[in-house]
Amino acid sequence: MKLLITAERYLLIGHVGAMAFGLAGLLLVLPNPELILSLSSVGQSIFQWSMAGGGVVYIIFGAAAVAIYAYRLLGMRLWLSFMLPSVFLSLGSELLGTSTGFPFGHYQYLSGLGYKVAGLVPFTIPLSWFYMGLVSYLLARAGLERIGMANWVRHISAIALGSLLLTAWDFVLDPAMSQTAFPFWEFQEVGAFFGMPYRNLAGWMGTGALFMSVAALLWGNTRISLQRSQLGLPLIVYVVNFAFGAIITLGALDARYLIPTSLSVLLGVVPAVILWWMAAPATQTVEDATSEADSQIIERAELPTPPVEVAAK
Repeated sequence: MKLLITAERYLLIGHVGAMAFGLAGLLLVLPNPELILSLSSVGQSIFQWSMAGGGVVYIIFGAAAVAIYAYRLLGMRLWLSFMLPSVFLSLGSELLGTSTGFPFGHYQYLSGLGYKVAGLVPFTIPLSWFYMGLVSYLLARAGLERIGMANWVRHISAIALGSLLLTAWDFVLDPAMSQTAFPFWEFQEVGAFFGMPYRNLAGWMGTGALFMSVAALLWGNTRISLQRSQLGLPLIVYVVNFAFGAIITLGALDARYLIPTSLSVLLGVVPAVILWWMAAPATQTVEDATSEADSQIIERAELPTPPVEVAAK
């Protein structure tokens, strides 16, 4: 278990580091070609490799870190019953979208995100749906766990909130990845929402809700009682990925994009932090056990004393 924790930690560091390296390349180096020319031949080769494969690396690191986290805290059954539906259903949704325009609008992927499945969708895209979908869903499930409500209401609420967190991330991701000087995909139609079609947002919400619903059915009534301290990785992954898109969007595009960025904060980051805070604190288990023990002592103290008969000889 210690080895898994160490691997998870280093993969998370690599995930964050790869995004920071990518930000430096996109926002500092590419706009200043003289910096590239001043590099040695080795430096130029490293830069070219990082721009060609950096997106692949940060997604793989993120997916691997979240996979180990899920296996370690949820077990293999719950981990796989979320990962497999999220990967295959999102891949199907992306293949449908790039072929027909439904449900995201007409778009196509460019280079920079790795090998394309069927020549259309980079293999890393379903992995990003998986790891961002799982951290969004876990924050929602764990945050709602302590609220008194029927199980079916909790399940539906977690799916709705998890899908909203996932979609809110796209408010900064899509402009950053499709409208800057070095895009990774492009829309083939002019979208009314800051270059994005409104149905793109509906497609995100629907795709997330679909695979989260399948996972919820497979998980059944399993309680997700993660403590606040155990939700550190999901919160970090969510906030860091938001920051990656937001920094590119605000740094490379004009001031109009403060609006989708603010919406992403309001509908994504703020609810994610609130849900994290709503989860049980680390002392909750001890307090619950103490209170249960106290109640048992009180119940035993209140039991009627059986009558004692004294027999005289």
